[in-house]
Amino acid sequence: MIVIIGAGLSGLLTGYRLKKEGIPFKILEARNRIGGRINTLYGTNNTPIEMGATWFTNQHSHLITLLEELGIDHFEQYMDRSVFHQPYANSPLQTIQIPSQSPSFRISGGTSNLINTLFQKLDKNDVLLNHSVTGINFHNNWVQVIAKEVFEGDMVVLAIPPKLWAKKIRFEPLLPSDLMNIAKQTHTWMEDSIKIALTYNHPFWEQDNIPRTLFSNAGPITELYDHCNHNKSKYALCGFINSSFKNVTYKERRALVINQITQVFGKKAEGFINYEECVWSKEENTFESSDTLLFPHQNNGNPIYSTSFFDDKLFISSAESSSEFPGYMDGAVYSANEILKKIIKTR
Repeated sequence: MIVIIGAGLSGLLTGYRLKKEGIPFKILEARNRIGGRINTLYGTNNTPIEMGATWFTNQHSHLITLLEELGIDHFEQYMDRSVFHQPYANSPLQTIQIPSQSPSFRISGGTSNLINTLFQKLDKNDVLLNHSVTGINFHNNWVQVIAKEVFEGDMVVLAIPPKLWAKKIRFEPLLPSDLMNIAKQTHTWMEDSIKIALTYNHPFWEQDNIPRTLFSNAGPITELYDHCNHNKSKYALCGFINSSFKNVTYKERRALVINQITQVFGKKAEGFINYEECVWSKEENTFESSDTLLFPHQNNGNPIYSTSFFDDKLFISSAESSSEFPGYMDGAVYSANEILKKIIKTR
């Protein structure tokens, strides 16, 4: 049996691939939900709101191939050529033209549509929630994984960000020091992001013929985009706020966001029906403090992650470990596909 730690995209896809090969497995997830950093919320009017992974491009061929394999549609992110811009605090609001860019895409029905589709193809008894792994012991011919229960298997796949397993899981024998040092210095995608979204009954920006995109250095919002669903029947704006606002209360953040969107988009922006946010640094199963300052994507795709350990009893997966597009959904897909090849090769 293969024990997979983490029920995010990489972990669930690894399980899906193993099931197709007839190889038994268990997925252990510390959260009370599947998806990891993919988390689509559905508000009052069932508008898909992305609190985590959202966009991808034509370059992300592994993800696109997987969507086609699963029969999941995707659609182009609407982007204004005219956008609102706030260059600095207290500067007057500007409307500027931005150059044409390569299109970004979103998954129809929300990014969690991909997660839920993978999950539905698995035996539900093979995915265990609320199972935080605290220890992994490697023996000559087997592996022991310690969580709420103790699991025994042939090998383990670490399908969570490297910094998490390096700081939260006790390994016996110890992992190589160079691997541990790099893992602790590997940036976790999204770990300090704050996403916000507001849903509306009507797209007031279309009715008023104004931009629906905002770029701001004034804050708290730094980027805000059209977030309507694939057939434009549900309406929302979604984006990011400056990570420094993690230090204020929810009530304060919400008030600051509402004040800014009202200044930018006008009084109608106050007519939202849902406000949602996710401060990823408060998610203990995503965020782990760093010993030193890490720059974005630091050590993502480091070659050491492509190595197996303890005589092919330990494999490392996740978006951050991927040698292609590390830190992105495409990297998580690529990593899972590569892990399957390695597991099959050892059997």
